Amino acid sequence: MIQFEQLINHRHFLLVFIETLEAQKSFNIRDKVNVASLLMVILMTNMEYATSILRALLIRLMDKAAASRHPQLMLRRTESMVEKMLANWMSLCMSSYLKEKAGPSLFFLFKAIKHQVEKGPVDAVTYDARYSLSEERLLREQIDHSIVTIHLVQEDHYEKIPYHTYQPINEEIEDKIQCKVLDCDTITQVKSKILDALYRNTPFSLRPTVHEVDLEYRPARTSPVILNDEDGTSIVVGGWKRLNTLAHYGIQDTAIMALVPRRATYNNTIPNGQCRHMYRTCLGIYTLNSSHHPTLHNHGHQFHHHHHHIMDGGSGTIPTFHLIRPPLDEHCHKGCHNGEERSTPKAIPEIFLTRLLSTKGTIEKFVTDFFRIILTVDNDLPPAIKWLFDLLDEGAKKHNILDPEVLHAWKSNSLPLRFWVNFIKNPDFVFDVNKTPTVDASLSVIAQTFMDACSSSEHRLTKDSPSNKLLFAKDIPRFREMVSNFYGDVSVMPAVAEQEMNSWMQQLSVSHLGVFDTNAALKELYIYVDKYREQILENLESDIYCRKMHLTHKLENISCTMEGEETSTC
Repeated sequence: MIQFEQLINHRHFLLVFIETLEAQKSFNIRDKVNVASLLMVILMTNMEYATSILRALLIRLMDKAAASRHPQLMLRRTESMVEKMLANWMSLCMSSYLKEKAGPSLFFLFKAIKHQVEKGPVDAVTYDARYSLSEERLLREQIDHSIVTIHLVQEDHYEKIPYHTYQPINEEIEDKIQCKVLDCDTITQVKSKILDALYRNTPFSLRPTVHEVDLEYRPARTSPVILNDEDGTSIVVGGWKRLNTLAHYGIQDTAIMALVPRRATYNNTIPNGQCRHMYRTCLGIYTLNSSHHPTLHNHGHQFHHHHHHIMDGGSGTIPTFHLIRPPLDEHCHKGCHNGEERSTPKAIPEIFLTRLLSTKGTIEKFVTDFFRIILTVDNDLPPAIKWLFDLLDEGAKKHNILDPEVLHAWKSNSLPLRFWVNFIKNPDFVFDVNKTPTVDASLSVIAQTFMDACSSSEHRLTKDSPSNKLLFAKDIPRFREMVSNFYGDVSVMPAVAEQEMNSWMQQLSVSHLGVFDTNAALKELYIYVDKYREQILENLESDIYCRKMHLTHKLENISCTMEGEETSTC
């Protein structure tokens, strides 16, 4: 692998290797993404070389785009290895900036959306919320609810919850802490909010999950009671079982509760051989069948069930609902109540838009602050941005591209749309947090807004336009001006000297030492060398520089070594 790594670090070989792979019909999009990622893993400790390769590939891409009918489409998708390599290169170059400069603002935006969403009712089954930026995740029905302040007892058993460290909230509070929830919350939702309060300074992956703890209600004059989403007291309405809430149990304000470690029993002897987990409570046993395939989010520490069922003790299952019971038609009775297909009567859109605008007004400051930070040119801006934009300017000038919209599109596709939109939609890529489907829908609206701000073309809006377009319609011109000013400010910055860029890249390379297993990446990459060996050897022999440096022979020797043959016989 050392010899192969040396060959990868040979500029002419790598460029021929990439060009050869992309010319193969069987080399699909997944392969391109995989190889581009493997190459960046291998080259991330030599960022100066990686940047020179990226520059050569981008120049080739601009030459190709300039000759096409729609040059503005360059970098819009990930259809070539250079586009994926650019995304990875950008992530490496922007990591410190994201962490130290833009990260706090993005985190505040995420927390603001999460806080606003959880202020009102959220359907645990459909994920629709009273407060949302997304019409698709808007709880259309009026749900009566009230705030319940829980007094949580702090006991020694918090320290006994497996592999987690409990951090005290405030030493001034004696033996109880308070947590505000809603009486329409399911028991799981209450547990989630309590865990957020208890472990607010602890990464989500290190917290107990809602499935590792039980919520214990401690009435003043009776024995403690374990509360559950489903148990023997659950109410069945028209063939649907309603998930239990605090209101169902009659929990009043200032109720005293505690989280206790859950004791689970397992039974693997069901007829179809599938694993079934049975959680024993004081009111009975309910079962989660693994055949329902719950989706696992964020390191496997939080389940989100798109189809809620419980075993009825017979051959069938009883579907469950939370706030709104789905229509009683045959199709939906089979579990189509996850928000994907619903025929519930809807109110007029104007009412929805008013509610969406109300939520938008609450979090608007956080959106604007984040946009302002990432679209401001200051001393913290990585020199890689100036280097990249100058390269794009040179490409447009070289090909006499006079349409400013083309250059604007290239810059938008290379940084805002390729980098920032990804993290706006997926803050859990940066932070160890739990992104629920409800929060995810609102983040997608903000991401779409940022995409619209990066577009230079005007969109004519009507009353029939999507709500996510109408929501920030008045702000788009201001955001669009911020984007244009950012591009203009970068263009008038002093050019990055080659020595300065190389020095910065060397520092970046040092910071990447030991981050990934380079040897494993080389082995994965060699699979493609072996698969397309004949084509690679043929193109190496056809290239005058590669032929002069005997790169064909070097690759053949590596192949012999990998196959266990003596190189002298090759």
